[in-house]
Amino acid sequence: MTDTDDSLRARWQETLTRARGGAAGPDPAPYAANLLARWAEPQRRYHTTAHLVAVLDHIDTLAGHAADPDAVRLAAWFHDAVYRPDRSENEERSAALAERALPEAGVPDGVTAEVARLVRLTVTHDPADGDADGEVLCDADLAILAAAPSQYAAYAAQVREEYGFVPDDAFREGRATVLRQLLGLPRLFRTPHGAEHWEPRARQNLLTELELLGH
Repeated sequence: MTDTDDSLRARWQETLTRARGGAAGPDPAPYAANLLARWAEPQRRYHTTAHLVAVLDHIDTLAGHAADPDAVRLAAWFHDAVYRPDRSENEERSAALAERALPEAGVPDGVTAEVARLVRLTVTHDPADGDADGEVLCDADLAILAAAPSQYAAYAAQVREEYGFVPDDAFREGRATVLRQLLGLPRLFRTPHGAEHWEPRARQNLLTELELLGH
């Protein structure tokens, strides 16, 4: 067990305890173990526990904007819990996992429903105006786009590794489509912090990658 895993287990227990509203429930440890095993699967290069830590850290930064920060944190744990690069229903399967696991772990139905809704929102990263929890999760998930150029380049390389089964030409075309869709959004980031601190660099990183892809 790594120090990162230990830290994540502690964060999971704290979040789950608060989400239960102080009510007793099953031992949180087996649920953390199951999720961490999922995040450590061998097909992952970018969607690893390092990404989970980064998203949780960004949520902590943005927590003052959220209506229910702990629901957003739980959604972060589940948002890529099911991840197969060759499948298109990862978000739906991840949301369904949350809907099964969280009630069993003692989380109230209303919180569970919010977590599942947020996980499904990561299909589009396009929350409705006024959806504070959705804005925080989507901004935290997309914050890598605003990383320093070297870190962004490492992220892009890891994504390519996850899709190693896709031929180069097909990958470049598909990746370019994703980048153009992101650049076509009126705003990549919806929280005040994201709009101020992340938007300009993210757009520059996306444009640079698009150029490198020959698009």
